[in-house]
This record gives sequence, C-alpha cells and structure tokens, in this order.
Amino acid sequence: MERSYETLSEAINSLKADGYVEDFNLCDAGVENKHKKTIHNSDELKVVAFYRFEGQTNPDDSSVLYVIETTSGEKGLLIDAYGMYSGNVSQDMIDKLKMR
Repeated sequence: MERSYETLSEAINSLKADGYVEDFNLCDAGVENKHKKTIHNSDELKVVAFYRFEGQTNPDDSSVLYVIETTSGEKGLLIDAYGMYSGNVSQDMIDKLKMR
C-alpha cells in the first residue's frame, strides 16, 4: 500500500473507499471497534500501513493514521496524535504500532 496523501481527510476518504471502514480506538485493553463492540489485542492486529501528518500551522497538531486489519476480518483506521503511548497501553501494543 504505497501511497501518499496531502491531508489526513484525503487519506481517510481514500482508504474508506478501499474498504477500511471500521473506526478503531486505542484503549487500555488493546484496540477497540466501538461500533462492533469488539476489542483486539496486539496479536490480532496487522498494521497494513501508516501515514504521518504534521499540522500546517502548529507542529504539535501532528497525527498518525494506522491502516489496520484484524484476524477476524475487520478492516479500519486508527487515528492518533503523537504521544499516544503516554497512557496505559501495553508494551505489545506499543511495539505493534511502532513506525518503522
């Protein structure tokens, strides 16, 4: 999935058109799909791609968009600001979401 996007909203729209429609959120237990009420730990996730966006007016407004597939077939996006690892996130999840 080698693409580049100018804006976060452009990336979201394009990836949703490609079938990545679920909205994932980081939580203490792992990654949550609030719509389906499912929680996945790091072993159940595959990070297909990630995109980094920096705020145009403020560098502190930076975010990362993760494109994720789960072992149960859910495909979606996780959007988070830099510094997401400051909460009670497991080391396994931190390792899974590290940008390489």
